[in-house]
Formats: sequence, C-alpha cells, structure tokens
Amino acid sequence: MDFFDVLNMIGGLSLFLYGMSMMGNELSKMAGGKLEIILEKLTSKRIFAVLLGAGVTAVIQSSSATTVMIVGFVNSGIMNLNQAVGIIMGANVGTTITSWMLSLTGIEGSTIWLKMLKPSSFSPILAAIGIILVMSNKEESKKKDVGGILLGFAFLMFGMETMSGAVSGLADNTSFTRMMTAFRNPILGLAVGAILTAVIQSSSASVGILQALCSTGVVHYAVALPIIMGQNIGTCVTSIISSLGANRNARRSAMIHLYFNLIGTTIFMVVFYSLNTVIDFVFLDEAANAAGIAVIHSLFNIGATILFFPFADKLVKLAEITIPDGAKETEAKKDSIIIDERFLDRPVFAMELCRGKVREMAEYCQKSITLSLEALLEYDKKKVKEVKRLEAVVDKYEDAIGSYLVKVSSKNISKSDSQSMSIILHSISDLERISDHALEIVKSAEEIKDKGLEFQKGQLREMKTLCGAVNDICALTVDSFCRNDVEQAIHVEPLEEVIDTLCKTIKENHINRLKKGKSTIEMGFILDDVLTGLERVSDHCSNIAVEMITILDDDYNTHEYFESVSSEDRESFNKEYGELITHYTSSERGIGQSKDAQ
Repeated sequence: MDFFDVLNMIGGLSLFLYGMSMMGNELSKMAGGKLEIILEKLTSKRIFAVLLGAGVTAVIQSSSATTVMIVGFVNSGIMNLNQAVGIIMGANVGTTITSWMLSLTGIEGSTIWLKMLKPSSFSPILAAIGIILVMSNKEESKKKDVGGILLGFAFLMFGMETMSGAVSGLADNTSFTRMMTAFRNPILGLAVGAILTAVIQSSSASVGILQALCSTGVVHYAVALPIIMGQNIGTCVTSIISSLGANRNARRSAMIHLYFNLIGTTIFMVVFYSLNTVIDFVFLDEAANAAGIAVIHSLFNIGATILFFPFADKLVKLAEITIPDGAKETEAKKDSIIIDERFLDRPVFAMELCRGKVREMAEYCQKSITLSLEALLEYDKKKVKEVKRLEAVVDKYEDAIGSYLVKVSSKNISKSDSQSMSIILHSISDLERISDHALEIVKSAEEIKDKGLEFQKGQLREMKTLCGAVNDICALTVDSFCRNDVEQAIHVEPLEEVIDTLCKTIKENHINRLKKGKSTIEMGFILDDVLTGLERVSDHCSNIAVEMITILDDDYNTHEYFESVSSEDRESFNKEYGELITHYTSSERGIGQSKDAQ
C-alpha cells in the first residue's frame, strides 16, 4: 500500500462519511419532522418504542443520532426514561441496515443481473438521477430531497468501493497481516473497535470500514467479531458527550445506552468464547466478507434486544442508581422552559418543537386571562396568585422561544417553516403582553377589594358581558393559532371591533352614572384602567390573527387586510359585526343604555 493508496483510502472514507450523513439528513428532511414527532408521541408501549427506534434509525442511518435525539427529548421533559429505553434498544437494531446495504459490494457474478446489483454498476445511474433532480429544482421541494437521498447513497457506495480498492493491496503486506493476527486477541480487538467508533462517532461508519478491509482477504472472523463488539461500545460515546450539561434524566438515558451495549457485549463475549473452548468454532479461521460482517452485526444487536427486552425496567433502575436523585437540581429546574439545542441540527423538528412550546404559551395566556376576569368579577385570592405565577411562566416562554428561534434562523429551513417562524416571532410578544394585561387586571381586582369598592348592579352586568366577549376572543385566537387555521382567524377582527364598541358604551354609561351621583371618581379610575387593559388584550388578539392571515394567505398584506375589513363594501365583515354586537348588547346580556346610567 503506497502513498497514493493512502490518499485514495482517505478520499474514499471522506466520501463514505459524507454520503452517510447526506443520505440521513435528506431522509430526515423529507420526513418533515414526522419521524421525530412519532417518536415523541407513540412510545407508550415498549414494543412499539423498539420498532419505532429501529425504523427511525434505519431511515436516518445513525443510532448515535437517534440516541442523541432521545437525550434531547428526555432533557426537555417530552419523554420519560421508560419510553426512552425501548427506543434505545430499537436504535441498535435499526443501525444494522447500513451494513446490509454495504454488503452489496461483495456481490460476485458474470450475468448482467448480478453485475447490475453491484453498487459500482447502479450507483452512477442513481448519482445522475440525483444531480438532475437537485440541479433542476432550485427551491426546497420533495424532488430535491429525493435527489439528495440518491446522491447521498451514491457517495456512500463510491466511498465504499474506493476504500475497498485502496486497501486491496494490503493482502500481500506482511505488516498488515501481523497486525490483523494480533487483533485475534478478543480484548485487543474489542478495544480497537471501541476506540475507532468513539473517534469517528458512528458505528455504521466503523462497520463499513471493517467491511472494506475484508476485501483484502486477511481479516478473519476471529478478528472481525471482537472488533464488531467493541464498535457497539464505542458508539455510546456520542450520547454520553451529548448528555453533558443536561438534566439528571437525560444523563440517565445516555447511561441506559451504555449499559445496554456494555452488558450485552460482555455477556456475548463470555458465552461465545467459553463455548469456543469446548466446541472450537472453525469459521473463526475463515476470511470474513461484507455479508458475514452484516450477519454478525445484526445477530448481536437483535439478540441483545430480545435478551434485554424483559429487563428494560432493570436498565432504568441501574441508570437511576448510577445517577441518584437529588433535591437541589429539582428545585433549580422548577418552572424552567427547555427547548433542547441538540435539535438545532434538525431544523424541521426544531421548528416543530417551537410550535409546540408556543402553543403551550398561548394556552397559558388564555388560562391567565380567564382567571383574571373571574377574579375581577368575583375576587378570589387563589386565582390572583395563579395569574401572577402564569405571568412569570409566560415571560420565560417568550425568552426561551425567542432565543431558540434566533438560533434556528441561521439554519437552512423551508418556506413553510420560515412562515411559521415569522408568525411565532410576532405572536410571542403579543402573547406575553396579554399575560401582562391579565396581571394588571388582577391588580385592579385587588385594588377594588382593598378599597372596599364594588361594581354597581348595572356595571357588574356590563362587565360580565364585556369579560365574556374578551374571554371569547382569547379562546378564538388561541384556538386558531394552535390549529394554524386562517379561516378561523378571520373571525377575530369583527369581535375585536365589538369589544371596542362595548368598552366605549361602558365608559359612556359610567360618565352618566357620575353625573347622577351613582358612581365615584375613584371607581372610575379603576374602571378606566380595566377597560384599557381589556381593549388592549383584544388588540393583541387581533395582531396575532392578522399576522396569521397576512403571512399564510398570499392575497393579503397587513395594510391591505385592515383596509378590507374597514371598508363598507365588505359585507361579510359588517354582517358578522352586526350579529356579534346584537348578541352582546341584547337585553339578556345587558349592555346598552343601563337604567342606572340614565
């Protein structure tokens, strides 16, 4: 093996690693975050978790990526350890698919059909199709993603072929033969496999390198087997590194991955080599091939999963013993909002996580408004306290989501995700202001309580009506926002104008009451603060709805939308406004010219 063979080896390895990464990334992008969402939601039964872990890993071509994802899920509180353990087991099974794909390089035959099955024959065709799809689709699209997958696969196979060709000359190299003979020592072979995998942080890649070396004919199964076992241990390094700085359960999930592979490897090595002393497995002296490597890799991982499946809870317990509970961290993490940065490498899913967090934020805002209005109409100390707590939580959500989106914005994201990002960035500010107004409303409620004031009978009826309308607009806004429903968001603006009208009417009625001595100036100041707050809440709801409409509906920009809804020609808007104003000012609901205001 001369200098140029070394260069070919490096080039082949580079193509191999790039192809594996490219194919996995494009497959993940094409899935549009669905794989991760499935992992997040469909892990209640352990057998499903195992199957999902295997399936996702087979698609993204990396058990390390899957386990890092799981560490992130656990760190964010999305998934618990009992759910995580099944996916970790499945990830080890799913990673074997790469070795089977690479085993295609070992196909031999003279017929045209067998020749076409060799990667060196069909990879150029896939590369040609892939580059056409990528070059002919400038914008992000499914066709471009497919092209990326095909190119990734072609790079993977070209890299494998290049590596195999580069090392073929080692067959006659006595130094290489002696080194391979030394690796027959199970402990040494195990250590080599673990170190190699830990360095390149991919068991699939290290297995691929081993399969390439098999083309020399001097790598026997006695050498390959312990190296494969070591590779399963070395792949745990990635998840352990990923868990550094994460919370306790996230570190435990990394330990589960380590214990699963470490204990499984130990049991296999002890049992296999104990039997070997008695039976003497003759196949160990045979030259290994790519298919044989794939078989050993698959049998170990599938066997270990079957063996440990009934004892999954014991693995969780072992991880909990290794990293015990402590009160200090629990208190420190209370009410913290975590959107794990591990997902930044997968912007599609990172955006999905942000959407999930902003939906939580919106629901907290709605709850906060509802409680504040209830406390205003009938003072409740517990509700006041809860509104104050929710306001602090919403502030944390705004900071966490805003900071995370700034980081996501530097990544390559699709047009739809870009639209979502714009809506979220504009909306979190409005949502935070809504919670601020909820806090101001309960402060007014406290002031009314402390000063011994109360609403007059007519005022109370009017405020109940107004509060009902404000609660309705918040519910409508949050629901349309969480559903990303433009058709529903259109109904927010008419209700916002109704609330403006109701506030104006209540102010006029209060002035009339003052003239007749039926109310006080002190109550008027508080009432004015409350009405201003409620009016602004509806304004922020309108902002959120309009932002959704103008971004998701290409027919409008913000200026054009407001012009259209204020136009007398927009009959549907005027009709809806009329129906709503009639609904809220009917005699049954009670806003109009109140008798005590006359």
